[in-house]
Amino acid sequence: MTARKPFFWGVSVKVVDVIIIVFALTVSVFSAVLVYAGPVRQKEIVIQGAGGSWVFPPDAEEIVSVAGPLGTTAIELRGGRARVLSSPCTNQLCVAAGTIHGHGQWIACLPNKVLVRVEAQDDGEKLDGTAW
Repeated sequence: MTARKPFFWGVSVKVVDVIIIVFALTVSVFSAVLVYAGPVRQKEIVIQGAGGSWVFPPDAEEIVSVAGPLGTTAIELRGGRARVLSSPCTNQLCVAAGTIHGHGQWIACLPNKVLVRVEAQDDGEKLDGTAW
């Protein structure tokens, strides 16, 4: 019998091991491309309040005042991000939530019944990553 030379940190590697490693890496890269390289969808910022619902493009630069049962909630839209500047609620959790910018993120002021969320425009797909 012939002794094998250690290949990597004292571990000898067979041809089958190399084939399995290459196959696993190929499957991993292919899966990542399928999951993350989907179509880029245009996002939009949706604000809902007692008075209705408003949709803004991500490049909107303004402060939106939304009336609710407790008073007015001020929401800042800037650079594709949204945040609640002020609200008449007592706990101020919506203000402390900070900014949102990614699809599926949201901020809610439950006492004042105001909801701010980031969505992607519907491109006909019925399932997304969360549904799977």
